[in-house]
Amino acid sequence: MNTVSALGTDVSSPSRSMQLALAALLGLFVVGFLGFSHMDVVHNAAHDYRHSMAFPCH
Repeated sequence: MNTVSALGTDVSSPSRSMQLALAALLGLFVVGFLGFSHMDVVHNAAHDYRHSMAFPCH
């Protein structure tokens, strides 16, 4: 089994893959669902966040 040592802890490859997959899903949710939401409050919050992180949106 492949392990990655980070800060004195061992993380197995399947665990690392699961963490990366969940982070990718969270990112897709934030950009895809919140960014294109038809609810003005949610869309404006995502829009302001994108501007604060220098993410091009328009």
